[in-house]
Amino acid sequence: MTAQVSRMSHVAICVSNMEASLAFYRDLLGFTVILDQMQDTTEGGLPYVYKNTHAQRRAGHLKYGGGDSAPRLVVTEHPGDPPDGEPIKLDQIGISHVAFTVPNVEVLARELVAKGARTSGPIDAFHDAEGRITTVYFLDPDGMLVQFDQPPRR
Repeated sequence: MTAQVSRMSHVAICVSNMEASLAFYRDLLGFTVILDQMQDTTEGGLPYVYKNTHAQRRAGHLKYGGGDSAPRLVVTEHPGDPPDGEPIKLDQIGISHVAFTVPNVEVLARELVAKGARTSGPIDAFHDAEGRITTVYFLDPDGMLVQFDQPPRR
């Protein structure tokens, strides 16, 4: 039997500052917070999925758009505890980035730059043979890569 996966449930990211991350994902990118909760991380299964011991976590569940297949993020912060590690890049083991499909990468990229978002490099560095910008990478408040792709023309 195979897993019979029907869609991606969510991507979870650990952040150093929940408010700064919500300002990026919610206010700048347009995600909606559907749940924001504190959880005890010393009970149940959670102690088994941590490298370090934490008393609690704040988990913000975010969704973009409607429907069951809408992109979902879980943004986690551990109040009072500094995060462990650094964001990774494309050549390191682990989930290196989160990517979203958008109708027009160049328009979005210029809008995000105008609002103060940090890019990982020049927005025109990733262009196709026709000079169109079809993908771009930004950095969230913790320096994690967030990619935006544009579907190819048909």
